[in-house]
Amino acid sequence: MTRGRFIAFEGGEGAGKSTQARLLADALRARGIAVVSTREPGGTPGAEAIRNLLLDPSGDGWGAAAEALLFAAARADHVARTIRPAIEAGSWVISDRFVDSSRAYQGGGGGLSDADVLALHRIGSGGLMPDLTLLIEIAPEAAAVRLARRDGGESDAIGGRDAGYHAEVAAAFARIADGEPGRFARIRSDDGPQQTHALVMQAIAPLLEQRR
Repeated sequence: MTRGRFIAFEGGEGAGKSTQARLLADALRARGIAVVSTREPGGTPGAEAIRNLLLDPSGDGWGAAAEALLFAAARADHVARTIRPAIEAGSWVISDRFVDSSRAYQGGGGGLSDADVLALHRIGSGGLMPDLTLLIEIAPEAAAVRLARRDGGESDAIGGRDAGYHAEVAAAFARIADGEPGRFARIRSDDGPQQTHALVMQAIAPLLEQRR
């Protein structure tokens, strides 16, 4: 059986990752490709329970180290129970976030070293990386408008952090993508979802060609 593919969408708040992940999954299914759509944190019952702890914490919430450990635990279950089995069965997995979010948020925004975040990923998930990571980028002003429309002024514990934190996250994503150009495609989403989707389809074209 042919191995499936693993594609992750990354980016900051309001970039449009979830919309693009859905549009790509629909486009692949229209081509007869079996697709598993998933998200992080989440993707399994256990990981979804950890998601609630992370995004709606009690008390003062979590520090960067505790967050990284929780994300790594959720990801380990996600990889073992959802991602690897789907890929081995020949399906394409489309994930809304993966380990690069931990590298950007708990690393760039939270101050943990990239080496430490990747070490947790190696221990928990065997170091699995996507075949392609699509970094969806948008100007902060445009993201703020989208978030206000989507969330009505209310965000989760991580999304609601200050602008300085999210600027560090965006800078970390850019550094990671620039350092691993063979795995990343950087895509601007300022022009709307359909225009962005066209760029996504261009980026995955080499993977589709390999199926023939």
